[in-house]
Amino acid sequence: MAGDDSADFDGFYVGAVRRVVLYLYAACGDRAEAQDLAQEAFARAWQHWPKVSGYDDPEAWVRSVAWRLMVNRWRGLRRWLAARARLGPPEAMTGGPSPDRVAVVHALQRLPAAQRQVVALHYLLDMSVHDIARTVGAPEGTVKARLSRARTALARLLEEDLQEESNAPFRT
Repeated sequence: MAGDDSADFDGFYVGAVRRVVLYLYAACGDRAEAQDLAQEAFARAWQHWPKVSGYDDPEAWVRSVAWRLMVNRWRGLRRWLAARARLGPPEAMTGGPSPDRVAVVHALQRLPAAQRQVVALHYLLDMSVHDIARTVGAPEGTVKARLSRARTALARLLEEDLQEESNAPFRT
């Protein structure tokens, strides 16, 4: 590719990678996985940069590719988990994120994928309903309904988690 293409892509990457990783992290709940997915999506954008750079919103193309990659990985993970279940429980993890982060990520993961997607786009990438509708290929009313349902579900799920935590016996 020409030097100008490389410079254009580099500028695009620097300007978009943080938002794409944030979006994916909200969707999958794993920072390393989000970074891996973003890198794969940007690598594909680079492979097709002459075409992708001509799109109105190349970042939306990268997000769409990353979303599909994530969904495909989840399918593979489900198969792996089924196989792992036959071998017994995984080893206990040590350390980890804060309880608040765990609660939010857990609640997000319990939302339907379409709701999780619009929440990530709206609240983490600060996209308007109009832009989300264009990105996901759904009417604006559908995006508004998904956001509303997601807010309601998240509030309920977080409240349930808080209730379960407060009812748990004290451990020393």
